[in-house]
Amino acid sequence: MFEILFLGTSASAPSARRGLSASVVKHDEFRFLVDCGEGTQRQILQSGIGFRQLNRILLTHSHLDHILGLGGLMSTFMRWESIEELEIFGGKSTLERVKTLVFDVVLRGQKPPMNLHFREVKPGVIFEADDFTVSAFPVTHRGPDCFGYRFEEKARRPFLNEQATALGVPFGPERSRLVGGQEVVLPDGRMVTPEDVLGPLQRGTRLVVVGDTGRTDDLLAEAQGADALVIESTYLDEDAEMAKQYGHLTARMAAQLAQKAGVGRLILTHISRRYREKDVLAEAQAVFPHSVVARDFDQFAVRLAADDAEKPIA
Repeated sequence: MFEILFLGTSASAPSARRGLSASVVKHDEFRFLVDCGEGTQRQILQSGIGFRQLNRILLTHSHLDHILGLGGLMSTFMRWESIEELEIFGGKSTLERVKTLVFDVVLRGQKPPMNLHFREVKPGVIFEADDFTVSAFPVTHRGPDCFGYRFEEKARRPFLNEQATALGVPFGPERSRLVGGQEVVLPDGRMVTPEDVLGPLQRGTRLVVVGDTGRTDDLLAEAQGADALVIESTYLDEDAEMAKQYGHLTARMAAQLAQKAGVGRLILTHISRRYREKDVLAEAQAVFPHSVVARDFDQFAVRLAADDAEKPIA
């Protein structure tokens, strides 16, 4: 399971109720800050999530409403909070702009308050843990090096507790060894193998997060079968030409992508203050009923759909 907490959901400029783009994706002890719009450090404080373990930042592109909060966040780390290491991921041009902000504006000759690493993003896996990966994929927006991110749990074979109990496997290290692929010998001398207590291989949960984008046809493969798709919805369909001009989506376009890709849930963000939230939601739900509009501080749990959990991987 993944969780996503929205810290900022406004487009281009903040509104009275929406901050600029930022969200936190969580998986067990791992946290990833996706984009860092102006004021993100205050949103982190207000959300109650805190700064602990918030040491990986994934940037979708170089526009200021997605990176300017890095200046304030770095200042916070210099004066009030402390972390040992910070990794900032982004495309080449994005990192160039971020380095100017961090080194020329914030630090101005001072040493970073932590071990600071800039990770240039290329399409493919950019982070791997024992049970999940984070992959980057190219996105079409204004300017080069725009990326979206896919968070995906690794396929696994579920442990069949009832089967293990029927075989007399005690709770404790024996079950852990079976999950790890080792055989165990029971007190009565019987051998139990992993094949006896592990079910068919099942895919893991998928969460796809897209920042600003002006096209969806090149995102279909990346979004296919996602349990949740987070994507911008800057315009309504009545302003489709303006959306095209500025490289953004309408709510209808986002919903059409969700429908074609067969996602479990569509979560819309990057909402322009020129529209009413209920109109954005209505336009999306007319095409894809499982649509929601994220608000600042909304939190969603992203789980594998029950019907998919019962389908083995061929």
